[in-house]
Amino acid sequence: MKKYILTWAVLALVGGTASAQGLLGRLGERAKQAVENNIGNKIEEGVNNVLNGKKKGDKDAKNQKTEEMESQAEASGIRTARGEAVKSDFVPGAVVIFEDNLAGEQMGEFPSKWDLMENNAEVARMNGRMAIRFEHGSDTKITPLVEDGNRQYLPEVFTLEFDYFITGEEGHDSHYRLNFLANDHNYDGYWTISFNQDRLDYVVYKPGGEESVTGSAELEGNHVLNDWNHFALSFNKRALKVYVNDVRVMNIPNANKPQWFTINTEFWEDHIDYIADVRLAKGGVDLYEQKATDMSPVEKAIAETGKFVTNNILFETGKATLKPESMEEIEKVADYMKKNPNARFEVQGHTDNQGSDKVNDPLSQQRAEAVVKALEEKGVDPFNLRAVGKGAHEPVADNKTEEGRTKNRRVEFVKK
Repeated sequence: MKKYILTWAVLALVGGTASAQGLLGRLGERAKQAVENNIGNKIEEGVNNVLNGKKKGDKDAKNQKTEEMESQAEASGIRTARGEAVKSDFVPGAVVIFEDNLAGEQMGEFPSKWDLMENNAEVARMNGRMAIRFEHGSDTKITPLVEDGNRQYLPEVFTLEFDYFITGEEGHDSHYRLNFLANDHNYDGYWTISFNQDRLDYVVYKPGGEESVTGSAELEGNHVLNDWNHFALSFNKRALKVYVNDVRVMNIPNANKPQWFTINTEFWEDHIDYIADVRLAKGGVDLYEQKATDMSPVEKAIAETGKFVTNNILFETGKATLKPESMEEIEKVADYMKKNPNARFEVQGHTDNQGSDKVNDPLSQQRAEAVVKALEEKGVDPFNLRAVGKGAHEPVADNKTEEGRTKNRRVEFVKK
């Protein structure tokens, strides 16, 4: 107890308490011990600085801003990453399908609950924890041995969690990869998620396995280097989310359901990687029913269909000038995009069939561009928006009636 009191007292003297508490607030319970270990390594340096009368240098403006936001976010019960406030909505599944904490395993042996697919792995210790060690030199790939021995064990709703060690040494960066695939060992048409200390990259195929979503997320500043970190994934029928240290870094609304998965490392340099405490479970938060009342109309539509369609963005007749009453709907979309800064949208303008294509096609493009400009003025990053005019070519109702034509005059925000 005296040790912890001394630790926090010294951190207060060197000005480190706010950032340390912010970081602890950002990480989950599994990462707290790792953070405390890193903090302990800084204590002696801080004490020496105080005793020697050294002045603390000016903080980098960006780091100072991040610390301030972390402090505010901690008080609100939310996490932060790169200075952005992000709610953590991960809920682990309740029914365990596969779990391995390596209890009772022998050091140096291959872990008994796994199947080896490529190269070599063994049980080892890393920073005081039992872990699966991936040998350096080339890729190593393992997959869980599920009780019935089949490779069709992933249900419609599941969560996957594990801890992994991130090496921060220059030129020896850790690199992990997860492959989710079909029973025939076909990697095409499903998911690949890979990450290192700086970034996460993914390719996720939509249902049917023909169209895919690709993207990346920056992880620099979200990892505890040279220590343990936490990965979590949730899948609900078609909605895929990924979290690193409780910060959501992927949110794909329409993904193809896989049947099984592998974990492997990609070796760019001579290094060794570790994972521990793997847990695969059925269930999780119900995105579409129980939580529907907690969602805005934009959030609900995108979660269920991957797009938001509205007839409430209005223009002056024959022009691309937005009417004032359109701003309320545009504000809703802007709020969603600012809460999901990695989301990208195709903003589609649609018209009815009154008039010729020669008029409607450029008009719909101009209207889509006007919506993009309005969102940009609301603080949305224009990099995440692309205006596309569809004219009258994709009607959703009969153009022979006024009611049908009204439905066809619409704006669609399609997530990409």
